[in-house]
Amino acid sequence: MTVESRPTPIHGPVFAADPKLVYERLRRHGPVAPVEIAPGVQALLVTDYQAALDLLRDTDTFSKDSRAWQRTIPPDSPLMPMLGYRPTAMFSDGETHARYRAVITDALALFEPHRLQRQVAETAHRLIDRFAGAGHADLIAEYARQLPAFVLTTWFGVPQEQRAEVVDSITGLIESTAQAGASYGKLLAVVTAMVAERRERPRHDLASWYVTHPVGLDDDEVIRQITLTLIAGHEPTTNLIGNALLRLLTDARYAGSLFGGAMTAHQAIDEVLWHEPPMANLSAHYPRYDITFHGREIKAGSLVLVSYAAANSQAAPPTGDGGLRSGESAHLAWAAGPHACPARDPALLIAITAVEQLGSRLSDLELSTPAEELLWRPGPFHRALMHLPVRFEPVAG
Repeated sequence: MTVESRPTPIHGPVFAADPKLVYERLRRHGPVAPVEIAPGVQALLVTDYQAALDLLRDTDTFSKDSRAWQRTIPPDSPLMPMLGYRPTAMFSDGETHARYRAVITDALALFEPHRLQRQVAETAHRLIDRFAGAGHADLIAEYARQLPAFVLTTWFGVPQEQRAEVVDSITGLIESTAQAGASYGKLLAVVTAMVAERRERPRHDLASWYVTHPVGLDDDEVIRQITLTLIAGHEPTTNLIGNALLRLLTDARYAGSLFGGAMTAHQAIDEVLWHEPPMANLSAHYPRYDITFHGREIKAGSLVLVSYAAANSQAAPPTGDGGLRSGESAHLAWAAGPHACPARDPALLIAITAVEQLGSRLSDLELSTPAEELLWRPGPFHRALMHLPVRFEPVAG
């Protein structure tokens, strides 16, 4: 069989419509395949589960510092807001990474699960109240995107009048279109003003915690850690909620069980993390020197991404008509190794609670558009619905 030598695009509507078909084609190249992640920008994508683990755990061979790579692409590339170097835990190694990550993990540890669950439930009910009487809703725009946004912006003390701007900015930069740079700039401006204000007048919020943390971050380091946490906290959680709701509404194995309680919500979310991970391709790494990795020769400084979605498909436990079965922790949706997502537990709690609360209020939800006609947001990194339109019997307030 002849293998196509040109990089395969993973950033347009064709890829968004059927990424699994693209991943199968990429496997013809072996564990590591050439891809195009934006017009004219190439990378290597790891599609093999074991190869992904090997990369994610090998800090001697691979670095997270993108500066050498980014000198090879235009400075105005729409990929820069996602992959361009900045002083954060995402782009650092060793002691520097540990210092930045400590601020984030210490901040996340401040939130007691029962308090967080109560806040999410209260927010969910306020959001549902807005559309319950209408008999229809877009569960992405009106629910899945709004719920984690409210929680995160409340934690960080984002001014009420700027919360919508923060959410729109995060959405724009993740999609890596021509507007990505402007989106990141808007987010940066909001956070920069917040940090300056907290230096003068600390409050009881996460922005102040980052500013006053004992490791002593400077202003730029604080701004970058906050923007990273907002992006990494909002986008994946929004997509996880949306993808789980779609699975519950369309998968015959869940028929009649959308409103069956916590275990059903947890199972659906776990299956999404295996089969439709909210961030499908990321974990950017760069070899420190020329290497041969799982049969592929890779030059120092080359961009290598991990496809959580493709790798998971090799290792996912089977599901079938006899019941729902899926592993709890072996999937790569949260990455692995020293850069594994530190927000896994609160993200899961938010998503599970969001699904449960919706089911407790609206017991007859059904799609108002055929599943095969739903559109997915294009982009190389995420797996996210544009909209999730549903109908139901209106409920009086």
